[in-house]
Amino acid sequence: MAKKSDDEIDIVIDEKGKKVKKPNNDLYTKIAKIVIVLAVIFFAVNGSYYYVNEQENAVVTMFGKVVRTDTAGLYFKIPFIQQVEKVDVTTHGTGVGYSIDGNGQNITDDANGIMITSDFNLLNIDFYLEYKVSDPVAYLYNTNNPEEILKNIALSSIRSVVSNYTVDEAMTTGKGIIQSAVKEEIIKELTEYDIGLTVINITVQDSEPPTQEIISAFKSVETAKQGADTAKNNALKYQNQELPNATAKADRIIKDAEGKKEARIAEAEGQASRFEQIYDQYKKYPLITKKRMFYETMEDLLPKLKVIITDGDTQTMYPLDSFANIVNNNSSSSQSQDNTNGSGEDE
Repeated sequence: MAKKSDDEIDIVIDEKGKKVKKPNNDLYTKIAKIVIVLAVIFFAVNGSYYYVNEQENAVVTMFGKVVRTDTAGLYFKIPFIQQVEKVDVTTHGTGVGYSIDGNGQNITDDANGIMITSDFNLLNIDFYLEYKVSDPVAYLYNTNNPEEILKNIALSSIRSVVSNYTVDEAMTTGKGIIQSAVKEEIIKELTEYDIGLTVINITVQDSEPPTQEIISAFKSVETAKQGADTAKNNALKYQNQELPNATAKADRIIKDAEGKKEARIAEAEGQASRFEQIYDQYKKYPLITKKRMFYETMEDLLPKLKVIITDGDTQTMYPLDSFANIVNNNSSSSQSQDNTNGSGEDE
């Protein structure tokens, strides 16, 4: 039997009875294998290295276990066996108590933004929370949604801290203290939950009463407080002005009193000494001393008294000083006339 050529072997009869060339399946198989091998080589080579930028950390796992954590740089791994998960480690921010719409406007979150203070007032207070990934492994594998957990922790801490302060403190002087206390509370909770996040900073964006009526009331209270502070400052200013004068006046009065005290004491001591001297003389010469004391007393009293002469029977009393004045006036007139006559004779 004659051997068939290769061309005869590749020719077959189709459904219409025509002779057609049989396709060479071995060639297609070879091409497919080559393509598959090249693809495998390409993906193997391409998957054997990876690049981590400065804003990321890379977590490498193999068979579900963490092998290592890489920072910025170019690294190699076993293709198809080792897997790489990149985590953004830059600082992120989110609002607590409000949200931001598409136009960049802040929208108050009434469900989470309204807090109750220690004096049982309602306060709408907004915080801005800044955080970042501190542990990429814990961030990826310890929880499903670490950002949501962080937000819940922040809300809980804020409510706990704000409830320890009055509404006035939360709106004015206590903001800095509240921020620090909330940050410490959040860090403590994050350490316990270990979700791979840490707080960089938290700040109070705004704090105000929840309704317009309450806002107006608080403004009135604030105005009254400012008026009270102004009055207090004015009073302190007046005190500072008047206190030195009052102190000097008080010192002067004290010194005058002390001077009078010393003078009275000296006078009393002098009188006591004089009395002792008189008493010594009285013991020696009682009668003479009595008369002398009587005469001295009369000398002091008589010039101050009005002397009236009466015989005891008449109803009319003539003061002696009236006659003395008349006599004095007459003597003065006579003396002046004598002086005038004398001067005329001399002429």
